[in-house]
Amino acid sequence: MLRRFQDRKDAGVQLAARLACHAGDPNVIVLGLPRGGVPVAYEVARSLRAPLDVFVVRKLGVPGHRELAMGAMASGGARVLNADVLRALHLSSAVIEAVAEQETREIARQEKTFRGDAPFPDVSGRTVIIVDDGLATGSTMRAAVKALRQYRPARIVAAAPVAAAETCGMLANEADDVVCVNVPESFHAVSLWYEEFSQTSDDEVRRLLEAARLETEVT
Repeated sequence: MLRRFQDRKDAGVQLAARLACHAGDPNVIVLGLPRGGVPVAYEVARSLRAPLDVFVVRKLGVPGHRELAMGAMASGGARVLNADVLRALHLSSAVIEAVAEQETREIARQEKTFRGDAPFPDVSGRTVIIVDDGLATGSTMRAAVKALRQYRPARIVAAAPVAAAETCGMLANEADDVVCVNVPESFHAVSLWYEEFSQTSDDEVRRLLEAARLETEVT
């Protein structure tokens, strides 16, 4: 029987164990998807002794029902759209563009908030492990994978503590590897697989990034 994670820290520790083959590899970099993916990614990066950074991806929520994703977009403008949702709700291109414009501004804000004036790390030729706290439709992770391809990494590993089985199968065709701790038959929602699943703040993301940077400098 699959057990729920205590919190994102516990989830990160368990996910790190599944990624142990990458431990100590100087070619590896871990990217957390803000905000909730960063506490998980921090534990992964710490265990693997790898640098940690963020890759900003935003869900494109349906107007009036923001929790329902019609797609996602990432830094650099890459988009993944959910064709089933678009068809079912008869959403026009104008609606999509309006939401995308709003999320583009939020991506820029988060980039500035989390990285300041520091450039995005060079991932060319490296193994990039992208971490989120869970994968439901997988639209945010798919957007991240698509966007990261333009930076020419050697390999992209999509990793999460819990994911829907269908989403894992879909990602297997887009990432070079997919690593998940729990793949339940009945998924429902990411939050149901955590005992504690409070919202991650900008301050917590910044604190974890700074802590990871200091730990990397020491080692």
